[in-house]
Amino acid sequence: MLPEYSTIAWLLIVFSVYLTGVSKGGFAGGFGTLSVPLMALAISPTQAAGLLLPLLLVMDVFAVKAWWGKHDMAEVWRFLPGLLVGVAVGTLLFDRLSEQGIRLVLGGISLVFATYMLFKPVAKKAISTRWALPAASVCGFTSFIAHAGAPPLNLYLLPRKLSKETFIATCAVSFAVVNAIKLGPYLWLGEVNVTSAWASLLLVPVAWMGVRNGFWLQSRVNEKLFYRLVIFAMFLVGVNLIWQALSP
Repeated sequence: MLPEYSTIAWLLIVFSVYLTGVSKGGFAGGFGTLSVPLMALAISPTQAAGLLLPLLLVMDVFAVKAWWGKHDMAEVWRFLPGLLVGVAVGTLLFDRLSEQGIRLVLGGISLVFATYMLFKPVAKKAISTRWALPAASVCGFTSFIAHAGAPPLNLYLLPRKLSKETFIATCAVSFAVVNAIKLGPYLWLGEVNVTSAWASLLLVPVAWMGVRNGFWLQSRVNEKLFYRLVIFAMFLVGVNLIWQALSP
């Protein structure tokens, strides 16, 4: 049985899934950070996260298959301990966060992401690998809460001076790893259930289309303009979520 969402909610869900697919296919997952906050404008944040995870796993299969062999496996191995720690912390703290609390966290993540993308510094030399553990730990936590692992991972990977293809491929494999780690806790907590699974199944074609379009767009779109639009949208969504969380 499908969840009984409003028409506006379904439109936001479809758009969010498509945007995540485009992001997975050709933009290192960064724009997917917008998905759960955007969906949380109309449905529960936990419902949004649970609905999206199976779709992320499907997208990961497409993305990893397309980019496999171009990733930096050493970086992925450096991330693994931190990803496990971050997901474990997210699992332990999950029951302590109210729906309004999660909205507040999501709003904060959205504003931090928008600010980072707007003012991110250009590193003069490659960052040390010792930052992989803290970056991956924060990535694991924010990914567990809101599938928003891209900002902390990008903070580490961008200054590593990887080529564009290696950067995208390494992100694709890393996100596939953290999403696979999250599946067990999501099932245990009931975030992924029969109702959400039916909705996820219905949206698989949208996810596939998004990933395919992402592959096509990444070499053709004006990336600077695309980033600016997403940053602006992320800022507006963040402000809206914080307003919702703080409203009586």
